[in-house]
Amino acid sequence: MLPTIAGIIASYILGSVPTAYLFVKTLKGVDIRTVGSGNVGATNASRILGKGLGSLVLTLDILKGFLAVWLIGRFLPDRGEVHPDLLKVILGTACICGHNWPVFLRFKGGKGIATSLGVLISFAVASGEVRMVLLFCLLVWLIVFLAWRIVSLASVLAGISLPFFMLLTKASRVFVYTGIILSLLVLIRHKDNIKRLLQGKEKRITLSK
Repeated sequence: MLPTIAGIIASYILGSVPTAYLFVKTLKGVDIRTVGSGNVGATNASRILGKGLGSLVLTLDILKGFLAVWLIGRFLPDRGEVHPDLLKVILGTACICGHNWPVFLRFKGGKGIATSLGVLISFAVASGEVRMVLLFCLLVWLIVFLAWRIVSLASVLAGISLPFFMLLTKASRVFVYTGIILSLLVLIRHKDNIKRLLQGKEKRITLSK
């Protein structure tokens, strides 16, 4: 089990790399947690650095989730101690937790949406059911965002829909449970956004940006 434990720790450390914080600190000399929304994520980085660099931060955060499952998982020996699907789930969840609660920033990180997307993409590479789930969730996010132009609302609704799409596509029980866990993580990390949404105070993003 030692290689598996090492892989889980490596996934958490990879997720903990604070991409948005590093970009903003390096290019603007400020702590991203003290400006904009205070969130250590791509949306807030875009507000500070602009669309181009914000997109780069988004891509790197997605890549963290993908590599945690695909790359780290490939280096772990298959000795039958952990089911392959369960191992992917554990590695992916560890990476998301690293992004949300990074050890390098005293456990104050981002919302985990981009990293969760990377994890789902890695699942989808090997599972047809998850490919459909990923497509449905992306469609939910896109439709909600275009209708209301609120990133947090689109993220919350896409996250909530995840376990239902897992059930709809008859994905394996491991992935269904994973959908529930990821959905709960989205709700936990967006609790302040949900309060602002209910109060009508959540910021919108103009399409020109």
